[in-house]
Amino acid sequence: MRHPAGLLGLAILAVVILAAVLAPLVYPASPWDMAGAPLRPPGTDGAVLGTDTMGRDIAAGIMHGARVSLMIGIVSTLAALLLGVTLGAIAGVAGETVDHLIVRFIEIFQTIPNFVLAILLVAILTPSIGTIILAIGLVSWPPLARLTRIQVKSIAAREFVQAARCQGQSAVSVLLRHIIPNAISPIIVTGSMAVASAILIEAALSFMGLGDPNYMSWGYMIGAGRTVIRQAWWASLFPGLAILLTAVAINLIGEALNDALNPRIARS
Repeated sequence: MRHPAGLLGLAILAVVILAAVLAPLVYPASPWDMAGAPLRPPGTDGAVLGTDTMGRDIAAGIMHGARVSLMIGIVSTLAALLLGVTLGAIAGVAGETVDHLIVRFIEIFQTIPNFVLAILLVAILTPSIGTIILAIGLVSWPPLARLTRIQVKSIAAREFVQAARCQGQSAVSVLLRHIIPNAISPIIVTGSMAVASAILIEAALSFMGLGDPNYMSWGYMIGAGRTVIRQAWWASLFPGLAILLTAVAINLIGEALNDALNPRIARS
């Protein structure tokens, strides 16, 4: 609450979440339905943000697209956290051989650019909400695993952890009760920023025609409007602004969380 930038990000994100929640009420019809004449400017024929090349309401598409972007961003990040934190924690407390194998496994994924790997996975598995979430989760977990491994190794060497082991607590109990709770702060911060990255990856996939054809998304709207950007700038501008504001809001919240949860940052 002491960080104005974080509060601004929280306010923007609250507006996006509100738009996602109210989308079925404000625009109960399908966002794919024709709402007026094609390429109508904003404010005409009842279309607040104009219409696209097929006469679909841009505002309806943005509100319904918010649901898709937030769902994919959050669920794929949770999947990445589950995989990354699990493997990172095992690497941090296991022996040298297991640690070495897990690190090599992480490096295999990091040698391939995230977006290229996501494209390959979605193209092979056929585009759908499920495959997009799976692909983004699989390309997002390595940084979380490396961070978790470093945090676990650092905390595992501290005196209170050694004391817990001397009391006869099992390795699993020490990990879950003492190490993970003390390592969770930077993981939360990194995870929050991973949500923004996931939203951007989903938008890029949809822009390239690899989104779920059953759901309206911001990336698809930008891709559909790029061919007429000189005649109908609003068809791509407003969905692009929605992506920009959402990603910036989440990053501002992540920075504020980092300042609040990181004990090494000096406060005036």
